[in-house]
Amino acid sequence: MADPDSAAWLWETAGDGTPRPERPGLQAPAHEGATPVHMATSVDAAKGDQRGRLSVGDKSEPQGTPRGEDFYDSSEQALKAEEGVWDEEVRRGAARPRGHLRQDSASSAASEQSLEGAMVTGSYFKKRLVVVENPQTYTPVQVSARPGFAACSVCREAVGLDVAGREFVPCECAFPLCRPCYEYIRAAEDGRCPACKERFKRMRGSPRVPEDEEEDHVEDLEAEFRHHLPAVNTRRAQAPAREPVIVLTPSDASLEMRKLAREDSYVARLTRQDSAGSLMRSDSDMQQLSVLDSKPMDAYGYGSVSWQPGGSGGGGGDGHTGGLPSVDDTKRPLSRKVPVAPGLINPYRFVVLLRLGVMGVFLRWRCLNPNPDAYPLWLASVICEIWFGVSWLLDQIPKWSPIDRETYLQRLALKFEPAGGASALAAVDIFVSTADCEKEPPLVTANVVLSVLAMEYPLDKVSCYLSDDGAAMLTFEALTETAAFARVWVPFCKTFGVEPRAPEMYFIQKVDYLRDQVHPEFVKARRKVKTCSSDTVPWPGAAAQREYDEFKIRVNALVAKAAVRPADGWAMPDGTPWPGNDRADHVGMIQVFLQPDGDTQDVNGGPLPRLVYISREKRPGHDHNKKAGAMNALMRASALISNAPFVLNLDCDHYVNNSLALREAMCFLLDPVHGPRVCYVQFPQRFDGVDRNDRYANHNTVFFDVNMRGQDGQQGPMYVGTGCVFRRAALYGADPPPKDKARPRSCCAGWCFGSRTKKNNKVSAGGPGAPHDEVPLVPLKWHAARFGMCHNFVASTLIVDGNPVPSSPRTVLTDVILVISCGYEDKSDWGKKIGWIYGSVTEDILTGFMMHARGWRSVYCITARPAFKGSAPINLTDRLHQVLRWALGSVEIFFSRYNPLWYSPTSSLKLVQRLSYVNTTVYPFTSIPLLTYCLLPAIGLFTNTFIVANLSDSAIVYFLLLFLSVFATAILEIRWAHISLEEWWRNEQFWVIGGTSAHLAAVLQGLLKVLAGVDTAFTLTSKDGGEGGDFAELYHFRWTWLMIPPLTLILFNLFACIAGLARTVQASGPRWGQLLGSLFFSIWVLLHLYPFAKGLMGRSNKTPTIILVWAGLLSIVLSLLWVKIA
Repeated sequence: MADPDSAAWLWETAGDGTPRPERPGLQAPAHEGATPVHMATSVDAAKGDQRGRLSVGDKSEPQGTPRGEDFYDSSEQALKAEEGVWDEEVRRGAARPRGHLRQDSASSAASEQSLEGAMVTGSYFKKRLVVVENPQTYTPVQVSARPGFAACSVCREAVGLDVAGREFVPCECAFPLCRPCYEYIRAAEDGRCPACKERFKRMRGSPRVPEDEEEDHVEDLEAEFRHHLPAVNTRRAQAPAREPVIVLTPSDASLEMRKLAREDSYVARLTRQDSAGSLMRSDSDMQQLSVLDSKPMDAYGYGSVSWQPGGSGGGGGDGHTGGLPSVDDTKRPLSRKVPVAPGLINPYRFVVLLRLGVMGVFLRWRCLNPNPDAYPLWLASVICEIWFGVSWLLDQIPKWSPIDRETYLQRLALKFEPAGGASALAAVDIFVSTADCEKEPPLVTANVVLSVLAMEYPLDKVSCYLSDDGAAMLTFEALTETAAFARVWVPFCKTFGVEPRAPEMYFIQKVDYLRDQVHPEFVKARRKVKTCSSDTVPWPGAAAQREYDEFKIRVNALVAKAAVRPADGWAMPDGTPWPGNDRADHVGMIQVFLQPDGDTQDVNGGPLPRLVYISREKRPGHDHNKKAGAMNALMRASALISNAPFVLNLDCDHYVNNSLALREAMCFLLDPVHGPRVCYVQFPQRFDGVDRNDRYANHNTVFFDVNMRGQDGQQGPMYVGTGCVFRRAALYGADPPPKDKARPRSCCAGWCFGSRTKKNNKVSAGGPGAPHDEVPLVPLKWHAARFGMCHNFVASTLIVDGNPVPSSPRTVLTDVILVISCGYEDKSDWGKKIGWIYGSVTEDILTGFMMHARGWRSVYCITARPAFKGSAPINLTDRLHQVLRWALGSVEIFFSRYNPLWYSPTSSLKLVQRLSYVNTTVYPFTSIPLLTYCLLPAIGLFTNTFIVANLSDSAIVYFLLLFLSVFATAILEIRWAHISLEEWWRNEQFWVIGGTSAHLAAVLQGLLKVLAGVDTAFTLTSKDGGEGGDFAELYHFRWTWLMIPPLTLILFNLFACIAGLARTVQASGPRWGQLLGSLFFSIWVLLHLYPFAKGLMGRSNKTPTIILVWAGLLSIVLSLLWVKIA
């Protein structure tokens, strides 16, 4: 490979034949004394790669937050606010006026026909957008004023007309209100006028609500139900009539949501059609016959058979002869529950009940036998033991009915990927989030992106969105290189089916590459990797490893050059400052690097999945809500670009380890029976780079293989922040579709007069794969205050088939800039009822909790090959800070209105599921009794007392029974969960370590935040393994104040054991039984804290100076205390 710093490597030929820099990259502004820094940002033009150039205007103009009720028309022809206009300017090589933003396009790909290669920046505050395009493709943008309609006092939209053509006036007080807001108030609120407080009467053309009085307007009733579902199924012939369907077709005009208000029925669904036109009614979708009935019998294939006389059966079975029918695999379920074997779970349940009885007897004995010689010690121990019992019960109840699951990938392929036809699998948007390129290295993020792009899923169904919350130029440049390398890596993975599909993990694994390979080309390629060049090898995968080595060197060169930041910040090749130089104050940015129908193709000439870079706008004084805010910005941006019905969330260090992971998730989400009610599919977290002994319980197998499987047997596992496939409608705050229940009859026999059913006005959602008559999709009653001010985005929430709202590329990009603005969520439901929920640093728990409270259920999917793998902090300090962040999030939820103890007691949350969430929020408070209980044996040794008055034979029996029941429960638990005893023991050890350090600190910080308003800073966990060999970070010591409590416990118990043993030996009448009891508990505490003590010593077992100082001071204090007591 050429030297990155050589001049030859920096030149290519421009379109006019003149030489120009090949990799102009980003460089510091030229000034005296500054060191120029070149960062590679482009690839060889011969490979067909595109690159956008970004610049941003200055901030000379005053900034101010626009009113929350300002309305933004994001149309193709205009982009105008009530108080300002978003200006557009095209750069033609001339100087740029101050105060403007501009967009450069790398090629004509950024024309009206493509999003690829165009970088757009903009600001919500300045209300200006500058679009810089190629002069050959530039078309002036005309800014037109909005028509002067009367504005709705709620959403600022035009009120529209009624069915008679007059202005829509729903109340006698003439309060201006549009039809959608009027229908929303009637259906979801109290149904009264906001001005005069009188109850609204039903207007013609609007749906009924239960409070409406009976009317005699027969013609109106007929108009309301004139679009109905034909009675094609005898069991559904008497079903209530359906609302009409509105079809959205492409149009040059902007999407005006006020057009919907002039219709005589609200929107039930938006679909995309190929023919041009405007909004129209269509009954075509309603005429489709449902393949499956809602009855489980039909879904399991009974009654759906293929008769082939004299031949084999249909479907995916073995077939039958003699005209016998066979079940069609396309009608069978895609997954099933597998309960734990009775021989494993029944003994476990019996021991759990036995332990509950033993615990009750033990606590009764402890309460009835106080120790008068050490009453405070006895009282504290009893309180702690009662708390431990309640905490164990909360943890144990959700594990009563654990389940496993099986998926049928062949049936999924037969159903959605017919031979010779296009794939009908649902599209998926993958969100990858990063916030700090120093703690989250770009090479790690690039591997995650590459593994996503190479997943075994239709290329046109995959869209990868990278959220850069740090607005780092390094991340942007690294993603440019990633898009170039994807041209080689994606076809290599697709051709030979390699695993894993993160190149770093694939090339470093010590396995036999030829295992399971049947392609002769693969053998030839591996043989030529080290000897051939890309110019002589026609097959693209032959130089895959060499290409990755060069890619890795380029990314590492970027990292090295970015380490020295210029005094004036980074700049673009033309000297324009990089907009993300101030990570806390910058405009929003978007760059589409790849897309299936774009100009950039792989080395075989095939399409590539979509890859988009997004950095949301940030301004001082705005709460950006950390990761939850970034995810919500991606939700809105992706809805305008791809609008996939499902969303996969990944951290920047969790790569795809199983290329079939999305197909596994689709087996649950697209299941014909249970799929429509599944809000998300959660995969377990698995980790690389953990030491063999797992000193700090990084694998967390007890939680992922025991607790989560138990929750799956209830309402579903909780969301754990990554490796989760969501249903987009559920994230939009929709309710699940109602369960199919038998219709009640008006007589006992049920033979006559079916009862009249009320219409369900709740926002509900279904999804691809659900029966059509069970999909009243989200949201039926939309409102500007719910989703925000962007019309096209609001319209996209009504589309569930994976197609975005038809718009030109320019409109899409300008809309994206609007929805990622820092003020877009003001006065909306984002973070409250929609998207990732705000209010805690552990937004994942809150988000999953809100979905379960609305009645959704989730699914836990454990695959034979782990779906995703990430990196875990093996350093003690990093691990403690990670646990602190988790515990602090739970404490924040406990003190918020989302506390599962009292949140929405009438919701659809099941009791056991609620108890599971209660346990998740209260576990940090166990740190207080845990710390107290760990101190009690040491205090007893110092004071020559014990928690019981007399350690008699009966006392020994009670303690022995309790310990035996605990061990028996653990043994049977690890037996059915298939985890090792060492993993369970490591989990117990770190429970004590984290409980006496990070959990205690979380409780204190949570109390300070609630009582004094003191907020805590969010600390990212380092994703870099560091240097110095394998597991170097494991032995690296970094002091933190979180180490003080467990270190004090170790020293306190050590000195107590020495003092107690010395006193007993010197005593005239030694009490050996009491000494042994206290020594047993102290040694038990020290055994739990052993990994912590070992982590303090480092690799060479040298004690840090600060530990010696702390030990010396504590020993002096304890010695004086002992002398005083003696």
